[in-house]
Amino acid sequence: MSKPKIFITRPIPQLALDRLLPHVDYEIWQEQQPPSIEILSKKAHASDALLSMLSDPLNATFFDAPGSTLKIVSQFSVGVDNIDLSAATNHEIPVGHTPGVLTETTADFAFGLMLAAARRIVEGNNEVRQGIWRPWGPDVLTGYDVHGATLGLIGFGRIGQAVARRAAGFSMKVLYFDRSHHADLEQELGVAYASLDQILEQSDFISLHIYLSPETHHLIGKLEFEKMKPNAILINTARGGVVDHQALAVALKNGKIAAAAVDVTEPEPIQNDSPLLDLPNMIIAPHIASASKATRLRMAHIAVDNLLAGLEGRRLPFCANPAVYTKGK
Repeated sequence: MSKPKIFITRPIPQLALDRLLPHVDYEIWQEQQPPSIEILSKKAHASDALLSMLSDPLNATFFDAPGSTLKIVSQFSVGVDNIDLSAATNHEIPVGHTPGVLTETTADFAFGLMLAAARRIVEGNNEVRQGIWRPWGPDVLTGYDVHGATLGLIGFGRIGQAVARRAAGFSMKVLYFDRSHHADLEQELGVAYASLDQILEQSDFISLHIYLSPETHHLIGKLEFEKMKPNAILINTARGGVVDHQALAVALKNGKIAAAAVDVTEPEPIQNDSPLLDLPNMIIAPHIASASKATRLRMAHIAVDNLLAGLEGRRLPFCANPAVYTKGK
């Protein structure tokens, strides 16, 4: 009896691959660039399962491919913005993802961006590499203190809460805005609920931790930047589409806010002609908030757990479209 076939759209840690080897035949896309939609569709629909990445567009057209043998999608990420879950469900394809595994690692990175932007670390590094070493002076590369500052968290899920715990070590005042109050956590973490406007008006640092949805698309735009302090620093490790990048560029250039540091852009990769790339008070990382070796290995193991469960006819341990299991019942 032949083994199930799996197409994997990028290399994953070998320890996780070793768990697949006895059970499946797999093919891994080895190029640095993701497979084209044509190659992705051809390979995936000739396979029993697909191990995908956030950069793989799995839209309704993808799932509508005739003659497909695809039964399972296991995504190597928490988010599934790239997947049309309704289309997958209609075709009775469960979609796995990797929630919960990158909370602490992403919170570390968000706080790292905050420190780097506040203290102008990237600007200083760039000057040194360009052969610039300005004489010491009272105003040379002066930034903003993180300790004792006010941090506003927009979104207070697992990652937002983890950032709040880190902020306590810097004696920060922490405000949060979320769809619901978290009274049980307010005393434990020393945080206070605030409206979105209060966050924007009072915070020295604003860190975004919300899902991208039609309601949150460009949640932070021209009007929101107008409400921020001139010394405010924006941090985004959520999704690029939450921020209007054109409005952000104007706010940074005109001194409406002091700086920004992001791990996500709209689109990704960021366009070469984006005005954000020319601004010294803008830090842009290439979507690497979860990129610690330990976290990526845990993500790989969860993705493999989802694949093996699906291939064995079991419910995926971490399923992004659980309605697939009740469809038609």
